[in-house]
Amino acid sequence: MRSTRLILFLTIFVAMLGLSVLFPVLAPLSRELHLTESQAGWFSTVYSLAQFLTAPLWGARSERVGRKPVLVTGLVGFSLSFALFGVVATLGANAVLAGWPLFLGLVAARAVGGALSSATLPTAQAFMADLSERRDRTAAMGLIGAAFGLGIVFGPALGALLSNFGLLVPVYFSAALGLVTALFAALTLRETRRPTPEADRSRLTAMDLLARPGVALLLTVSMLYTLASVGMEQTIGFFVQDRLHVGGEDAIRAIGGMLTVFGLVAAFVQGGLRRSLNRVGPARLIPMGLVVMGAGMLLIPWGHAFWTITLALAVVGVGSALLGPSLSAALSLRAGEDEQGRVAGLNSSALALGRMLGPVIGTGLYQHVSPAGPYVFSGAVLIVLLSVAALALKPGMEMLGADD
Repeated sequence: MRSTRLILFLTIFVAMLGLSVLFPVLAPLSRELHLTESQAGWFSTVYSLAQFLTAPLWGARSERVGRKPVLVTGLVGFSLSFALFGVVATLGANAVLAGWPLFLGLVAARAVGGALSSATLPTAQAFMADLSERRDRTAAMGLIGAAFGLGIVFGPALGALLSNFGLLVPVYFSAALGLVTALFAALTLRETRRPTPEADRSRLTAMDLLARPGVALLLTVSMLYTLASVGMEQTIGFFVQDRLHVGGEDAIRAIGGMLTVFGLVAAFVQGGLRRSLNRVGPARLIPMGLVVMGAGMLLIPWGHAFWTITLALAVVGVGSALLGPSLSAALSLRAGEDEQGRVAGLNSSALALGRMLGPVIGTGLYQHVSPAGPYVFSGAVLIVLLSVAALALKPGMEMLGADD
């Protein structure tokens, strides 16, 4: 069991590393391709729309055919997404494509990747739920969160380093890394769920899960917190360039350094404090995470130097690290042992909906209202969501305290 957890941890870490190497590169690359901030936001929106539509299907499929083949499919799709994106972007950089054909080609590549890579997260969460007892569920989900966090720690720094050889080098690196990770998972992961084709005839539906006390509200929190988080992530590169008056390699180094600190803080909270998080329980951690993350968002516009912006991002990282695994654990505890893939798929769909709306809202506010707009909006959403959680979630989450 421990070896399977370790392999799963490494698999998710490497996949997240491949994704996050693009974080410091996307904004400079978009401007080099003469795309607007809003157009850059649509890349993530379309990717997440495809995930929103397909994640529940992948989660249910992992119940029928097993976790391993679905996870491997997601990793291959991840690789395909970046390969297609890199080819189209290369054509744009060489002036073979421009304007709307270039934009639509990049959007199509992201849509294909989103539909396939959406198999990764819900299957990983279901994998981890299979490997953990109910009382250890928060800590187990924290391990998944730590893998994501460590990927974010090293990814932006690696992306900044690779970009010295060209802005598209990190894109192709991610494509190759995804393929290697898929091969590694296929050869080393041990299946945790026996395929059950009869699950095709199960009467359990998404509506059945949504009707359970607290599930719909927890999914709402997942969606809105992700919307706020992604709105920040999609605009912080532009904010740093404009606020610090830097561009090119200087901008990539600054953005990469900030996001490395952000990921390091999140990984420490999720991984280093896993046992403490398990004792506290998701019922207390969710409101705590909303307060901390909202405060960090509101601090970002006050930053006028590298370290002040980085400090604000670190506060956001703490809040996000508290929220992510706590929400996953709370939802997992609402489902039976044979429903983990389905509830994880619903959660991934909620996260994808947040990722779909967040970039459009964030980049739209940045471009048309104010550079501070995305962060004030995100902070306000999180604070309002705190009051909703206090009024509506607490009665339904008493069973999700530290004793469970």
